[in-house]
Amino acid sequence: MDPPFDTNASTPPSKRRKFPRSFKDLTPSRSFNPRTFFREMVWKSLLTKRTGDHKDPVFPELKTGQVALTWIGHASFLIQFTDMNVLVDPNFANWLFLLKRIKRAGMRLADLPRIDLVLLTHAHYDHFHRRTLRQLRKPKMAITPWGMKDLMNGLGFERIIELKWWESLSQRNCKVTLVPARHWGARTLHDGHRGYGGFVLEHQGRRVYHAGDSAYFEGFKEIGRRFQPEIALLPIGAYQPEGFRNVHMGPDDAMQVFKDLNSHWFIPMHFGSFKLSFEDIEEPPRWLRHLAAQHRLSHRVKILEEGVPFVF
Repeated sequence: MDPPFDTNASTPPSKRRKFPRSFKDLTPSRSFNPRTFFREMVWKSLLTKRTGDHKDPVFPELKTGQVALTWIGHASFLIQFTDMNVLVDPNFANWLFLLKRIKRAGMRLADLPRIDLVLLTHAHYDHFHRRTLRQLRKPKMAITPWGMKDLMNGLGFERIIELKWWESLSQRNCKVTLVPARHWGARTLHDGHRGYGGFVLEHQGRRVYHAGDSAYFEGFKEIGRRFQPEIALLPIGAYQPEGFRNVHMGPDDAMQVFKDLNSHWFIPMHFGSFKLSFEDIEEPPRWLRHLAAQHRLSHRVKILEEGVPFVF
């Protein structure tokens, strides 16, 4: 059994890395073999017609204190204030190696406004997409967890900041804090030194929390105690088979996280774009709507339409 998760630590406890003995060791839960992977992730995606349209975004004119969120798809968001545009985990790819994107990004990369800050939650390919980052127009600054700076070389950023859990960067009345998650950050088999986490963004009196990838853990209660983020962007997909819950959440877990955080708005993400697990691609939002009605929270759960800005 793993030791208790220390929510006050700056990094998770280090584990001795073992060389993988089989394909199962390459998966977060040792849940499937190559044949199952190909059938569930690759073949079914190839047979699925890609849906969704790139929208021509109409970015709102904001007043001080307003924040606009545009869900690009998967875990990618554009967060806008009157004086700052923030991009989180941007991924506009139609393919991740053999994995086909099932639903197009909600907007074209070229239609993005000027980006002042990029937040990257971890180095996995569906969250840290180098080609997307390289095509951004002169992004000024990126903030990442520890151990990722070498991956940023040649991507055009003027400044790259690495944080450990609970560390913050404050600039121009904006504060960004890296908070814990229950996941992992390695990009390849041999780089277990890379960090991971979520971000709390505080600006103009608003607090927005992007959880990155995470399984449910007690640390969400600590994040809620410290920040009580008003808007929570929470992952709800990639939870089947059951072993995937070691590193991901389903809608039921995410609903509990929403309560732990004591947030006002629940914005779901990490579903519908790529088939990364075994559940039906339409199941996560359907289940979430059912849970929201059951908990009488439908008025606080906002499922955004990709590519359409929404003002909070």
